[in-house]
Amino acid sequence: MNLKGIIPYLVTPYDPSSEQVKLASLEKLAASLIEKGVHGLSPLGSSGEVHYLSQDDKRSVVQTVVNVAKGQVPVVPGITAFSIKDTIEQINELEKIGVDAVVIILNAYFPLSDDQIINFFKTVARSVSCPIVLYNNPQFTNCDLTTNIIIELAEEPNIQYFKDARGQTGRLLSIMNQVGDQLQIFSASAHIPLHVMQLGGVGWMAGPACAYPEQALKLYDLATTGKWGEANKIQQKLWHANEAFQKFNLVPCLKALLNMQGYDVGAPIPPLTGLDANEQNELRNMVRNIE
Repeated sequence: MNLKGIIPYLVTPYDPSSEQVKLASLEKLAASLIEKGVHGLSPLGSSGEVHYLSQDDKRSVVQTVVNVAKGQVPVVPGITAFSIKDTIEQINELEKIGVDAVVIILNAYFPLSDDQIINFFKTVARSVSCPIVLYNNPQFTNCDLTTNIIIELAEEPNIQYFKDARGQTGRLLSIMNQVGDQLQIFSASAHIPLHVMQLGGVGWMAGPACAYPEQALKLYDLATTGKWGEANKIQQKLWHANEAFQKFNLVPCLKALLNMQGYDVGAPIPPLTGLDANEQNELRNMVRNIE
């Protein structure tokens, strides 16, 4: 299995009145994205509000997506944990469900040294069988996977991908120059997927692709055929969505956009709240040129 292309981070549809995940709505969303041509699906990421879900809900979400995918595209759920033991147990459980790889989100309550971070990922990688996507987003995790850490972890056979949300293309190029084909790079930040692919990145794993899969796929197709000028026009339009995310918060925006498109994904999971009517109107105006 080789991960590449557009892999949307799925939202987790949620009904606040019953406090239940809306699995039927998740099925519809996942099936629609597959039909539109995405190259994979990633539940339980930041867009999926993974930190607000119980373990039972996490299992149900992943099982639902695996059932819909039926092997047509890889399913790559996020794993968020503080400890090595918990991370391994979560991955082992999801491997039984049938996931194809995992994105590991290391959360750090206490500060961690480079050696401690490296030991965490090496121990996990040697204890599970599915490929691992490293994820770096220190703004939220309180843990930064530095260039030196990534270069050392690339030596682990089971660590095959890196998804970086810092948006620093120079840093990514330093990593690429050091690790070569040992580690495939995905973009996360919405303003640089085209630049990452120009440098040799293999795709884009992100929330915006859940709301705008056609545009994301067009961006990828143009990039892989070297039509950089046309691709840049699409990236410029997609940036309007990221501006909205920065103003109103990622999850409420994504869920509002998907609800507007006819997907009954409900509201954010408390303590997050949805957008009010005025904010939704402003959101519509901010993204009106993307379609």
